[in-house]
Amino acid sequence: MRLPQTAEYAIRVMAYMAMLPEHRPVRSKDLSEATTIPSHYLSKVLRKLVTAGLLRSRKGHQGGFVFARPKGEIAIIDILDAMQYDYDPENCMFGWGRCSIHSPCPMHEIWSEMKQSFIDWAQKHTLADVRLQDDANCPLPLPAV
Repeated sequence: MRLPQTAEYAIRVMAYMAMLPEHRPVRSKDLSEATTIPSHYLSKVLRKLVTAGLLRSRKGHQGGFVFARPKGEIAIIDILDAMQYDYDPENCMFGWGRCSIHSPCPMHEIWSEMKQSFIDWAQKHTLADVRLQDDANCPLPLPAV
């Protein structure tokens, strides 16, 4: 299962920020470099996250982006909702529009089960679950803590 680029970028930037010390503002430019998200695309993602109430923007010398609420209160599903990700289990994998138990496609039952498991996972896990791994193979430049 692959997420749309916007949703993937939003989760990436929020997870990166979750590894930083609490209340430390991060500039858009630094987020772009650390997460390898193009700055023009990242600004759109950040704007959506601010509009959704997940991030706050601070202006000035010590400005940047900070979480609008504690990490433990920001579920992955909140990030997906902010990016308007469509996780409708009746969205047909075959591209037939919508299918249901009354009008199923050949993959309806197993696709719906997988999508529901993903939704359950996204509702259960928050940014507090993000862990800084002590792994030299991690592709992200890890923040200094």
